[in-house]
Amino acid sequence: MREFLQKIKPSRGFSHVIYLVLNIALPLLVLVLVKTSFVWPAIAIIVISKWRMFAVRPRFWLANIRTNAIDIIFGLSMLGFMTIAPSDWFQMGFAVLWAVWLIFIKPRMTVLWVSSQAMLGFVAGLMALFALWPRAPLVVLVTIVGFICFFAAYHFFYSFDEPHSLLLAYLWAYFGSALAWIMGHWLIFYWIIAQITLILVSLALVLGTLYYLDHFDKLSVLVRRQIIFIGIATILIIWSALVYFHWIHGSRIVV
Repeated sequence: MREFLQKIKPSRGFSHVIYLVLNIALPLLVLVLVKTSFVWPAIAIIVISKWRMFAVRPRFWLANIRTNAIDIIFGLSMLGFMTIAPSDWFQMGFAVLWAVWLIFIKPRMTVLWVSSQAMLGFVAGLMALFALWPRAPLVVLVTIVGFICFFAAYHFFYSFDEPHSLLLAYLWAYFGSALAWIMGHWLIFYWIIAQITLILVSLALVLGTLYYLDHFDKLSVLVRRQIIFIGIATILIIWSALVYFHWIHGSRIVV
């Protein structure tokens, strides 16, 4: 599958120019639709842009969806950020960020880059979800968080050829859903970042770093203890800071 993905991304010549133009045109077209209040057509264009997922035999569709899910999540997140951006400059900034993702980040297939893709899509998806729909029914938040966690974990473990990638992805999805169910009753925001996002991202960074170092035999006992300690301390600091900012600086609480 990795070799196939590399082949469908042209690297030189006229086809490469067309590839760049299309990847620049997609964020710009979505930006124009958002500015003209055609959000649903913009969503449809993002989904249609992934038509290659279904240009194979149906038995490969599920695998293609799992492989391309992070790209879809990132694109939908950029669309969501455009709809709530406070100015035209911010909207253009999200469009440029999306173009950078499509042209420079998404095509990379090394372990480090694919892991970075998973983390970026994970962060963007969670931030967009809680920024756009903080008062959604709890079952909806739990379900969407579970899907984001699953696809991000699967994308991450895919880069390592992990034989238990599906099982680990399901476990991370279950944990994320459980955390969303517990904390979804009392969401604390500072700007557009919910405490669930900060905690899940912090844990993902710690666990992902441990797995990465262990995979390349660079994880000593001392390093593991240091990373775990830093992760726990970070989560405690995040929680304390959010509560502090709520009382002192007026961050939002959604019950």
